[in-house]
Amino acid sequence: MLKRSKEETIFLMLGALSIFSIFPFGVVRLLQGNWALAAVDLTIVLVIVGVMIFVWMTQKIRIASILATIFYSAGMLASVYVKGHALVYWVYPTMIAAFFMLNASEALLINTTSLVLLVVTLFDRMSLLDLSSVVITLILINLFSYIFSYRTNLQHLELNHQAELDFLTGVGNRRAFNRKMTELFRPHNARIDACLFVLDLDHFKYVNDQFGHAVGDQVLVRFCELMRSRIRAIDSMFRFGGEEFVIVAMRTDHESAKNLAEELRALVEGTIFIPNYQVTVSIGVAKRCEAESGDAWFQRADAMLYEAKQAGRNQIIMAH
Repeated sequence: MLKRSKEETIFLMLGALSIFSIFPFGVVRLLQGNWALAAVDLTIVLVIVGVMIFVWMTQKIRIASILATIFYSAGMLASVYVKGHALVYWVYPTMIAAFFMLNASEALLINTTSLVLLVVTLFDRMSLLDLSSVVITLILINLFSYIFSYRTNLQHLELNHQAELDFLTGVGNRRAFNRKMTELFRPHNARIDACLFVLDLDHFKYVNDQFGHAVGDQVLVRFCELMRSRIRAIDSMFRFGGEEFVIVAMRTDHESAKNLAEELRALVEGTIFIPNYQVTVSIGVAKRCEAESGDAWFQRADAMLYEAKQAGRNQIIMAH
C-alpha cells in the first residue's frame, strides 16, 4: 500500500472537510433557485474533487496546494461579491486554511491579496466601522497564524536536525547519511564528482575493554573533531555504527581523495588520544561511478576498508 506523506494527508483531509462543508450549501441554494451562489459553491466542490484526485494519483502536493489555496480564496471572494457581507464569515476559515496548506510566507501573500480585494468588494456595501472591524480581525488572524506557522516550521526543522545527529559525537547518523545519499543521487547531482570514505578505528574493542567505555567515548568524540577540522564545509561526516564512520567528499577526484585519505590517516596516527597507546584508523575509499547506485558505491568503499583491515590496518585502500 502506498504510504502517504503527512502533507498529503493534511491536504486530503482539508479537501474532504471543505467538500462536506460547502456541498450542502450548494445543494440548498440550487433548490432555492439561488443560481449564482449555487454555481460558485458547486464549482468549488468540483475543483476540490479534481485536485484531490490529482494529488491521490500523482502525490504532487506542492503545485496542488498553491492552486487549491488560490481557488479557495477566489471562490470566497466570488461568494462575497454575489451575496455581500452576509457571507464574510467564510473569509476566516479560508485564510486560516491557507497556513495549513502552504508555508507561512506564501499563505500570507495570498491572504493579503485576498484582503485587499475583499476591501474593494465591500467598501460601498458595508459601513466604515463594520468594514474596519472585519479588516482588523482578519489582520490579527493572519498575524497569529503566520507566527504559529513560522514557529511550528522552525521547531519541525530543529527536531529533524536533532533526529539526524549522533548524540555522542555530533556528526550525522545513519538517517542523515541515507538522506545525503538520496540527495546526491538526484538527477541534478548525478554528474558531481564525489568520493566515499569508510573509516574504522583499529582495535577499538580493545580500547573499550582495556580503558573503559568512557575513555572509548572520548576517543570517538576527539576523532570526529579531528576529521571535521580537516574536511571542507561541502563535505559531510556520519557515524555509521560503533567505531565506523563515513565521509562524503564532494567535488573530489581520485587523486585528491587519495591525498585526503592519507592526510586523515596520518592525522589520527599523530594524535595522542590515550597516553601510552596509539590509536589508528583504516580507510576504504571509492569514487562514485556513473550509473552506480548508492548501495553499490558504499559496498565498494566498504570492501576497500575490509582490504585495509586485512592488510594490517592503519592504512588506506582506494577502489579502482
